[in-house]
Amino acid sequence: MKPIVWTIAGSDSGGGAGIQADLATFQDFSVHGCSVVTAVTAQNSVTVDHIAYVSPESVQAQLAALQHDLPAQVIKIGMLGNREVIQSVAEFLRGYAGFVVCDPVMMSSSGRCLLDPSAQAVFKQLILPRVDLLTPNRDETQALLGRELHSPGDITRAAREILSFGVKSVLIKGGHHQSDFCHDYWTDGDRQFWLSQHKQQHDNTHGSGCTLSAAIVAVLARAYVLEDALTLAKMYVTQGIRCAEQIGQGPGPVSHCGWPQQEVDLPWLTPEFTANRPTATFAALAEPIGLYPLVDSAVWVERCLQQGVRTIQLRIKDKSGAALLQEVRQSIAVARRYDVQLFINDDWQLAIAEQAYGVHLGQDDLIGADLEVIAKAGLRLGVSTHGHAQVARAYAIQPSYIAIGPVFKTRSKQIAKPPQGLTQLHHWCQLLSYPLVAIGGINLKNAADVLQTGVGGIAVISAVTRADDPEAAMKAFLQLCV
Repeated sequence: MKPIVWTIAGSDSGGGAGIQADLATFQDFSVHGCSVVTAVTAQNSVTVDHIAYVSPESVQAQLAALQHDLPAQVIKIGMLGNREVIQSVAEFLRGYAGFVVCDPVMMSSSGRCLLDPSAQAVFKQLILPRVDLLTPNRDETQALLGRELHSPGDITRAAREILSFGVKSVLIKGGHHQSDFCHDYWTDGDRQFWLSQHKQQHDNTHGSGCTLSAAIVAVLARAYVLEDALTLAKMYVTQGIRCAEQIGQGPGPVSHCGWPQQEVDLPWLTPEFTANRPTATFAALAEPIGLYPLVDSAVWVERCLQQGVRTIQLRIKDKSGAALLQEVRQSIAVARRYDVQLFINDDWQLAIAEQAYGVHLGQDDLIGADLEVIAKAGLRLGVSTHGHAQVARAYAIQPSYIAIGPVFKTRSKQIAKPPQGLTQLHHWCQLLSYPLVAIGGINLKNAADVLQTGVGGIAVISAVTRADDPEAAMKAFLQLCV
């Protein structure tokens, strides 16, 4: 059964924004979209000629009818327009327990005011405390706060102030800023990141705000976490703007082209603001990855290399100090003797000091790692990912390879994320141009299916180290990887 989502917004007779854009977006993400119309506009690509607000009674009747038979998993709020409509929607939200995304539509792209200025205080008081994600652009943020924003620091301070209104999280969109890039900033008060992308050099962006918030709603309804929903929605809008064309005399509408499938639309995610995309600094791998065992000792490193393994990772969790240093040194010496690609897990400073081939970092380890130092030392870098936001984080770094997992349920590592499965793995292989490694629950029974997705390497732990005959298992895996 398709997830059910609602849009509570105005109708755009020109078809580029509002209810029309929302429903087209819902269709692209295979969710069932319902609509509560708050206003009817007479507009085209050039101007908004007339606005007729729907009566509070009609808004209440629409909400009640949908709630009775088609309750929403996620709701998007767009144009509300006046005090009476705001009060009607606020009354409904008091009894609604689901996730609410609000795009605070205050001004049309042609410059027409779409929210009665006298209703702004009521909007802040009644709607914002019930909003889980607010998605204002820079102009709307300035209107909400009554001041101009000029710098990234202004944006982060503005986000914190918006949170003080009771909003759970906020995404301040940067597409209206005069720049070659679009920088969006998200925070919930504890976490934060920037999503950045090259800006398309044309004006066919009508409905981009509506489309973004609708895409977030649809992806959330499909059980993605918020960070992934934000990343996917930005990809979707970037794709839509890239493919947009002028229809009519004014700016054309964002295109609705289905699930985003191209790397060019993937944003880069960074914890802090970066004016430009970070440049590629990590060297490419010397050879394809193939079978990629993760082992915890120099003895195991040599045991694997004797069977013909060409890429391996030393992953030690139970040693430190001199004991860890000894294992790393012995493993690097063995790897050099066999002339293979050895990655050290997590301990990037030790890997640099001992001149290892490369280092592998998880998402948490990226936070404290000095990537510039790692790159200058000449080490290759591998990064673990699960989901679109983490892939966007790796994309910003441009590592030597990206690990995708867990593909299947695994006992080797406690991971809160659900398995991605073969379909999603195939999606990543189609989307990304980087060498990809599949990890998580891979064994001899499913390895052939994993490799058919197009992935360049398969990482294994227990399928080798806990096998009854590890050497035979390695030979079997190596034959599959040829």
